[in-house]
Amino acid sequence: MENLSIRSLKEGYEKKLFSPVEVTKMYLDRIHHLQDLNAYITVTENIALQQAEIAVKRYAADEASGILEGIPLSYKDNLNTKGIRTTSGSKIDENFIPIEDAGVVRTLQKEGAINLGKLNMHEFAFGITSNNPFYGPVKNPWNHEYTPGGSSGGSGAAVAASLSAASIGTDTAGSIRIPAASCGVIGLKPTHGLIDASGVKHISWTLDHIGPLTKNMDDLAIIMEAMTGKNFTVNLKEDIRGLRIGVPKNYFNEGIDENTAILYKKALKDLESLGAILIEIDIPYSPEDLALSFAIGLSEAGFVHEETILSALDSLGLDVKASLENSHAIPALDYIKALKRRAQITIQIERLFEKVDIIATPTTPITPQKIGEEMVEINGTQDSVYHTMIRLPAIFNVTGHPALSIPCGLADNGLPVGLQLAAARYNERVLIHAGFAYEQGFLTSFYEKRNKLAELAINK
Repeated sequence: MENLSIRSLKEGYEKKLFSPVEVTKMYLDRIHHLQDLNAYITVTENIALQQAEIAVKRYAADEASGILEGIPLSYKDNLNTKGIRTTSGSKIDENFIPIEDAGVVRTLQKEGAINLGKLNMHEFAFGITSNNPFYGPVKNPWNHEYTPGGSSGGSGAAVAASLSAASIGTDTAGSIRIPAASCGVIGLKPTHGLIDASGVKHISWTLDHIGPLTKNMDDLAIIMEAMTGKNFTVNLKEDIRGLRIGVPKNYFNEGIDENTAILYKKALKDLESLGAILIEIDIPYSPEDLALSFAIGLSEAGFVHEETILSALDSLGLDVKASLENSHAIPALDYIKALKRRAQITIQIERLFEKVDIIATPTTPITPQKIGEEMVEINGTQDSVYHTMIRLPAIFNVTGHPALSIPCGLADNGLPVGLQLAAARYNERVLIHAGFAYEQGFLTSFYEKRNKLAELAINK
């Protein structure tokens, strides 16, 4: 049951092949058995079983009307959950118990979702390794010596290892898409503002997004329907003939490791073989523009975490402490200039979608690195792992455009590589359409390997 889709789980409930209680217990057993992954900070076993019992009664009474009725989900630990501690991966909030749910949690639970627990993450979402100094590092299910990406690392690991049917994360500079690529699952950063962001411990209200990580495109469409009330499953079509895919001539093809470049080019050819039209485009974005993420993100983080900076700075992990210490040193003029440049780039990127339907890029320039490694070398050039990993996904946080990460193969080191697809604002539909077509055409064997990985882990 652990590898069944959301649709298959619901069909099983309706046909009484198994119950929400049985499925919830199965996920809880897997969570306990695979504690070494360190994906969860808090497991809400009693709450999950109570919610599963309610779902059983609703199915028995033919009242199971929720889109996610009886489906066990997990939540990144910076999303408030009423009566359940929400640490944001920090020591400072280790005993924080919210009095109400985050907006997205409330929405999904109204649709019948079951809460399995709160997931480990990079402290306060300030990083991309999920190497947490207080709750321990999250491990990549494909190789436990490597990170699962971050900051939603627990979400990526949990979905890949079948520790929940799907998960909800946050993304400020790639924090949904980086773990999705690193763990070989689907991750969507929707259009900025599309998903209710209330009740979330933010870094930056300008850059932060809330979105799902799932095992497949069908699950993604269903979760998006539950989150938005809009019909996305209608876009699960295999025919993408005539779809115009923009292939960047600059920026996104620079500083990419060889394995990633090979798999990215293969993915483009695969999309072309399905009838898509590849069109070369110039990207109005430069390496210098990456600094926008820092100017905006750190300035707003300094405001959000002002009390912590003044009273509890020494309670932070070293990397987060360094970031917040620097946040108050950014001049207001630099912040305003960054916002102005952001507005300019957003318009320029949106204009590209008059020429193409989708922009296709690698999700990250490299595969995830070993836990504890902070520097990486690509083609003879050294850079920080953080700077390298956010370089490709962060642009779409700056502009707010929707962006999807979908697996496109395994590198020589056995770790997944992600393909990033971006579209015009509020056009998540075309991403679901293209992602589904690519998945149906080329990801069957990849999913089989991922499922086998999950089975082998539980049988150890």
